[in-house]
Amino acid sequence: MTAGRVVLWRHGRTAHNAAARLQGQSDIPLDDVGVWQAETAAAALASRYRPTRIVASDLGRARATAQALGDRLGMPVEEDVRVRERSFGEWEGLTSAEIAGRWPEQHAAWVAGHEPERVGAETRAQVRARMVEAVTEQAGALTADDTLVVVSHGAAITLGLVGLLDLPAEWKGVSGMSNAHWAEVQPGRPGSGLAWRIEALNVGPVHASSDWNAGPDHVAQSMDDEVRDPA
Repeated sequence: MTAGRVVLWRHGRTAHNAAARLQGQSDIPLDDVGVWQAETAAAALASRYRPTRIVASDLGRARATAQALGDRLGMPVEEDVRVRERSFGEWEGLTSAEIAGRWPEQHAAWVAGHEPERVGAETRAQVRARMVEAVTEQAGALTADDTLVVVSHGAAITLGLVGLLDLPAEWKGVSGMSNAHWAEVQPGRPGSGLAWRIEALNVGPVHASSDWNAGPDHVAQSMDDEVRDPA
């Protein structure tokens, strides 16, 4: 029986995130804001959870985010390719407008919530399956006091949560994850019929995500403004 908790932590911001480009498995590094986000969120995670293991996607942005926590805790970062981002195939690196211009019918289907065919892309079901397999396996040896941090990606975490709740891959009731924010899952309560339950979703060290994505100076200014004018 799995015990303890699992924190699914999305990597910090990249240039593709800032430009609203579909990233997928393209290995895009953290930008300067992303490095700051990783360091800031790592401090919050270390204080709140006292992690006992860190597992990361093999993609550089996730590995760098995980390393910020590992360095803070003096803990190694393990890699698991199964928690890397969903592959979006030939759409990777493009904006929504660029995709719509080249594949209008497929883009319209995608916006409507369907799953159009894309060369080299993974299905939602495939990502759901590998995320559930990885998290279940990695969490298998946890004790009641343990916290496993899995550093992954936006689409992968969302599909992982859907799978851990034993919902179909097509279910879209879980909101997306902001950069360097996390979700917490714990084993389901006895008699609930659920293997896992969500305890927290899209949590980060600051409340205002727009300021968070603008960088440290904007966050500091926003906090100063709230102190001066709390209303």
